[in-house]
Amino acid sequence: MKSALEAAINEWHASVNDGDLERSARAVGDPVVVLGPKGAGPITPEQFAQWVERSGIRLRPRSWHPVGERLMVVEQDATWPQSQEPVRVATVFRVAGGKVTAALRLPDLRQALELAYICREMAATE
Repeated sequence: MKSALEAAINEWHASVNDGDLERSARAVGDPVVVLGPKGAGPITPEQFAQWVERSGIRLRPRSWHPVGERLMVVEQDATWPQSQEPVRVATVFRVAGGKVTAALRLPDLRQALELAYICREMAATE
């Protein structure tokens, strides 16, 4: 049986990879915190759906790394409409209430795990 954390992340991947804008908006919290090459910060579910449409990104999960009850790092192969070959990236996901509330994409697994462990320790000391 999959955990709620895995289920929410699977739904996020499915909605993004299908390019389903309404489903993508439902898969994330309000707001959802994002990090990527063009910046970081909280955005609305509608803005997230717009990003899905604009980017055309597809992310194939390759490995899963639980960091806590609400945090998971997923290493992925990313493709875009203009790319020939997949690029390996890693995303730190935070989940609450069955929705992805943070998707922090980093260039590699090491950096994503470091960030996830920092986030976990910060949350533990609140």
